[in-house]
Amino acid sequence: MGVLWVGVLLVVGFLGVRAPSSGDEALRMPGTESQQAFDLLAERFPGTNPEAAEARLVFQASDGRQVTATADKAAIEKALDTLEGSAQVDSVSDPFTSGAVSKDGTMAYSRINYTVGADDLTQEAKQTLQAAADQARDAGLTVEFGGTALLTQPQTGASTELIGLGVAAVVLFLTLGSVIAAGLPLMTALVGVLISLMGIFALARPLGLTSTVSILSLMLGLAVGIDYSLFITSRFRDERARGREPAEAAGRAVGTAGSAVVFAGATVFVALAGLSVVGVPELTKMGLASAGTVLISVVIALTLVPALFGFFGDRLLPRAVRRSLGAGRSHLRGRRSTGIGGTVANEPFAPNVAGTAAAGSSTAYGKRPGIAVRWARFLVRRRLAALLVGVIGLGVAAVPAFSLELGIPGDESKPVTNTQRRAYDLLSEGFGPGFNGPLTVVVDASQAADAQAAADTVARTVRDVDGVVSVGAPVFNPAKDTAVLTAIPASAPNTDETRDLVHHIRSAVDAVEDDTHTSIAVTGRTAVIVDVSESIYGALVIYLAVIIGFAVILLLVVFRSILVPLKAALGFLLSVGAAFGVVVAVIQWGWASSLFGIDQTGPVMSIIPIFVIGVVFGLAMDYEVFLVSRMREEYVHGATGEDAIVTGFRHSGRVVTAAAIIMISVFAGFIGIAQTNIRTTGLGMAAAVTFDAFVVRMAIVPAVLALFGDRAWKLPRMLDRVLPNVDVEGRSLDAYLSPQTTAPDKEATPNPVGGR
Repeated sequence: MGVLWVGVLLVVGFLGVRAPSSGDEALRMPGTESQQAFDLLAERFPGTNPEAAEARLVFQASDGRQVTATADKAAIEKALDTLEGSAQVDSVSDPFTSGAVSKDGTMAYSRINYTVGADDLTQEAKQTLQAAADQARDAGLTVEFGGTALLTQPQTGASTELIGLGVAAVVLFLTLGSVIAAGLPLMTALVGVLISLMGIFALARPLGLTSTVSILSLMLGLAVGIDYSLFITSRFRDERARGREPAEAAGRAVGTAGSAVVFAGATVFVALAGLSVVGVPELTKMGLASAGTVLISVVIALTLVPALFGFFGDRLLPRAVRRSLGAGRSHLRGRRSTGIGGTVANEPFAPNVAGTAAAGSSTAYGKRPGIAVRWARFLVRRRLAALLVGVIGLGVAAVPAFSLELGIPGDESKPVTNTQRRAYDLLSEGFGPGFNGPLTVVVDASQAADAQAAADTVARTVRDVDGVVSVGAPVFNPAKDTAVLTAIPASAPNTDETRDLVHHIRSAVDAVEDDTHTSIAVTGRTAVIVDVSESIYGALVIYLAVIIGFAVILLLVVFRSILVPLKAALGFLLSVGAAFGVVVAVIQWGWASSLFGIDQTGPVMSIIPIFVIGVVFGLAMDYEVFLVSRMREEYVHGATGEDAIVTGFRHSGRVVTAAAIIMISVFAGFIGIAQTNIRTTGLGMAAAVTFDAFVVRMAIVPAVLALFGDRAWKLPRMLDRVLPNVDVEGRSLDAYLSPQTTAPDKEATPNPVGGR
């Protein structure tokens, strides 16, 4: 099996390395007015290339001079002359003839349009642009770059990501007590991530997969890959510590923890694939690519991880367990030689070292219970107080989420050390805050009797709307049936004033469509923000209904309980609300922003919240399945409701805690990436896992189960007959194993009261 996965990695890796790269695409929203306007422009202005790179050179005179002064003007013109006719340049505007000089004369800008996209620009073309700017700087001018020509892709090798992986490695070692055991989840997770990334690289150009897609897949693949492998490895070690043979221990690990991994992975997969219902192509790509990464992680956990159990053998176990197993084998050999105890060939040896594998357990010799057991007993005793504190605390943390503002972060959200940010600030200072976010009004005058008169009427209508600073003259296509107007708002792009202005302009032009026999659409950056946000809000209810409905049905089948799926869904809403509260407080309000390396506050990328909702919902169900399934396992084997909670915590509490810390550290590692949407996603998911794992699953869930007692595991008879029987607890494994090979685990079933 290991050879097979190595072969898959080599083949996919070869395809990924050989595939051409794909650049970031503009956010598209089919069916919206802004997208219809873009599509009409592409159809009626066939000579234009909307994907072509463009650069904006911003010049500022120093020491109170004006750019129209003889020396400065000559320096600007000389710099722009070096770009005229150079490789891949389509056009260079002259700021002195195109009205691109500020009113006070201290600033000017030039647009350089290219014939190819930013990813296809040659190094020579970029160096020519840099040389032109350096030439103007040598003449004493301040020069900054805007546009897409010199944009760089975010790097995925930042030190913060390595720190996150380092924390994961330390947590694994402390949890498993073995270097080899700690390295196994890391190794298998990296194999899955490499296969996923190489597959994304191979399909990037034909499917238009952006760098954001690959980074999010990397983030999620590392987190779930490590966790899924950890859960199966931990169960394997637990079974070996009870004296079961390696093959049987591996089978039981896959049959129990592996079943939980399948159902948990299925929930994450559906939550991510369900993002397709929103109708945003970029969100669909992010969701499907991440879902594919999760699927690969699940398959690797079920196939490669057990194969490595056979390869590494008892080296996966701590030394104490290995010594105990060795002593047990010697003991059995001695008994065979003396004939004591009858037939001993099939007698299992079950050393009392389960506490080494099931961290936090207390042994039969009176060892003090571990922190997991003490915490579980505290929750059982103080169930109502724990529930109230958890719910109220998450509610308070979620308060800032009501101020969530969606947008499309642009150059204004970049650090002030970035040249795009400085160019943005200069243009805002010299030409007004709305200059960086013009609105484009597209007039389809193909049915108008007089296209020019119709376009002029639309221009006057837009000019009369409050909040519009200026409206350019209509620009017609060669067929003279479509005109384009550029309206400059008085406010910046990502403000409520500009969003309201989009609605006001649309209402105003709708009133003149019938009179002018035209079809009018408003687009531009702010219009796209408005349309995408409204579409996402509209699809959010449907999306939540789909994924929550699926999860409730899945958990109903797995746990055969009404209460468990309902509290799981409600707990998710609490944790995701608190996570968005953190995002708003840090990203929008700037609380503790310096701690996270955030230089500029601003709105949250429109598609990020719903993506975070999908990921967090899946991960929340992960922890629900991993923790509660062990409680359910103890209950169906005879434990009371309260004892099942304590025993489930003893066996799973430390591993679930380690898995949560690993996932948090991996997500937090991506906060160091300069790309705003990745940083926001990493922060949101790290906060959500923190709240969900440690407050909801480790406090609220056991408190609720303790409140309801045995009733928490009951299912109405009608549903019990209808629902399929899914054996996550591994009860059916006993049917395939003889009683002689099944080592007893008396600690796992305290105070048995009979089967259920």
